[in-house]
Amino acid sequence: MSNLDHIAKLSGFSKATVSRVLNHSPHVSEATRNKIMAIMDELDYVPNGNAISLSKGQTEQIGMVTEGINEVMLPFLNSFVEAASRHGYQTIIYTSGGDPAKELQAFEDMRRKRVDALVITTCVNDQNLLGSFCKYGPIVSWQRMELPQIQSVAMDQYGGYMLGLEHVIARGYTRIANAFGRPTSINTSGRNQAFQDIARKYGLNVNPDWSPAGIHSIRQGEQLVRELMQCAGDRPNAILCANDLVAAGVLNEARRLQVKVPEELAIVGFDNTELAHTLGITSINNPIAAQAENAFRLILSRLKGTEAEQQQLEFGLVQRATT
Repeated sequence: MSNLDHIAKLSGFSKATVSRVLNHSPHVSEATRNKIMAIMDELDYVPNGNAISLSKGQTEQIGMVTEGINEVMLPFLNSFVEAASRHGYQTIIYTSGGDPAKELQAFEDMRRKRVDALVITTCVNDQNLLGSFCKYGPIVSWQRMELPQIQSVAMDQYGGYMLGLEHVIARGYTRIANAFGRPTSINTSGRNQAFQDIARKYGLNVNPDWSPAGIHSIRQGEQLVRELMQCAGDRPNAILCANDLVAAGVLNEARRLQVKVPEELAIVGFDNTELAHTLGITSINNPIAAQAENAFRLILSRLKGTEAEQQQLEFGLVQRATT
């Protein structure tokens, strides 16, 4: 006799009724539900997750795909996990470490119905390849995508970066350096375009050596300041950073070099993390947690076949001691 048959016999209800209780069906009276649940508790019965998934056609699990986990990503990851949990979904985090084959495991798991959907924070595989998996389930990305089949909740960082540029220029800084992030990302392209536009608008001198890409970490921010402060002739008097980690590195090394901040060097971070708050770094507020909620809403709407309600989000500048 199966466990369900045994529970049905002890409760006096049919196996179908027991199954409806297991699947949280609303078509069961409260008294019936309580009686069956009491018997399950007495027997210490644990439902078979695979069997329930098969009956529902969903695993109620969502995969999160990322190269790795750092301070910048944590607000997105935490917010998404919390939003999913509120709706009864578990999350599985797939970290690739930059290995394309390892990253593809997440997409293969969706093809094999081990997860219902995927959310991408960062990815390393060709976007067209990843887009081919959309027929197996919803894929939403925080990383900006050029594929129409993969919806993205990322905000256009051109506008956010422009806020920082206008801010330093308004305060009299005209020799501007940039610590850009990933060279190939759409975000970096948008930020670079904002800088080129602001340079034309105000007739700024553009020194290509002052705008390196691939700057992500505190240590890289420190190294960048050492290099820029060694420049012969003019040196930059403002640096806009890829994120608050870079800005923290810039600030720490500037102090070690006895460069006065903000008198001799203004520093602007990006994301407005707790690190920026703690160190007093001017930063662009990037509503990361709200973008994660939007990502979950998109996935949920696709899984449930409903309309997705999206929060309208904006960047904002938070001025602190570094400008």
